[in-house]
Amino acid sequence: MNIAKVDLNLLVYLDVLLREGSVTKAANQLSITQPAMSNGLKRLRDLFKDPLLVRTSDGMTPTKRALELQPTIRDVLSRLESSIQPETDFDPLTSERTFRIMTSDYAESTLLLELVGRLADLAPNITLDLITPSDVTFHDVEQGKVDMAINRFEELPLSFHQKVIWYDTFSCVMSSDHPLVAKCDLDSYLSAQHIWVSKTGFGVGVGIDPTEVQKLGWVDAELTKIGKQRAIRVFTRHYHAALQIAKTQKLIATLPSKAAKLFKDDPSVVVKEPPFDIPPIALKMAWSALLHHDAGHIWLRRLISDVANEMSDH
Repeated sequence: MNIAKVDLNLLVYLDVLLREGSVTKAANQLSITQPAMSNGLKRLRDLFKDPLLVRTSDGMTPTKRALELQPTIRDVLSRLESSIQPETDFDPLTSERTFRIMTSDYAESTLLLELVGRLADLAPNITLDLITPSDVTFHDVEQGKVDMAINRFEELPLSFHQKVIWYDTFSCVMSSDHPLVAKCDLDSYLSAQHIWVSKTGFGVGVGIDPTEVQKLGWVDAELTKIGKQRAIRVFTRHYHAALQIAKTQKLIATLPSKAAKLFKDDPSVVVKEPPFDIPPIALKMAWSALLHHDAGHIWLRRLISDVANEMSDH
């Protein structure tokens, strides 16, 4: 194939088609007619010698070849868009930009709490719109409707850029008069009652089935490996709720250490190491290729990394 003979508009067509999964929606987004988009899809099929999109009961479904092409084409177009747009400086002191960040309660209570304080000094007119994981989808981030996602992810689309913000260990939080304060061994831990707290990924969550131990996450997965199971009495997706319940009730919250440190100065709370090994978890920042070269976005990513590094050092 001679690249000089390839119409770059076709790559734009393919990018939008794969994102929208519909000829009609893609045509509307590019402000062209549906026949023109259909003709573009035909030319793309001839160019790549592949159907690219196949009509199924779920709508227009991308082929394996199309899914392989998607991150490469998105990256190429993103770099091209960045190159031809006039370069503009980003001044955090005068910017009035709003950054929308999908974040878990864990990241919001730890990292974002510190970030807000830093922004007050460096970028006083910038606004943060913090969105919960159940409010958005991967598609929203991919399209740049959400500036970034900060959470713990089992997997991410190949088209996303990502960076590990930090690795965190686990701690047990309990009231200062809890029996485990005096003796926090495995048998005592298992005899106690517990609070489960977690929420990862995107989309609306579903209820927890306590019998499905393999789906309960890191803490219970490690207990299962040693043939043990804890008694969970409360399931929550909110770290502050778990901490408050642990503080006032005879329940143990086993959660990431940076969240546990929110109560480090509270005399009514005791934080201890778990009596069994739990591998560290990775908090990640993920964003769309559409925003990768944006000056303001680059500035915010660097600031978040700096804040995270300082918190880890402390």
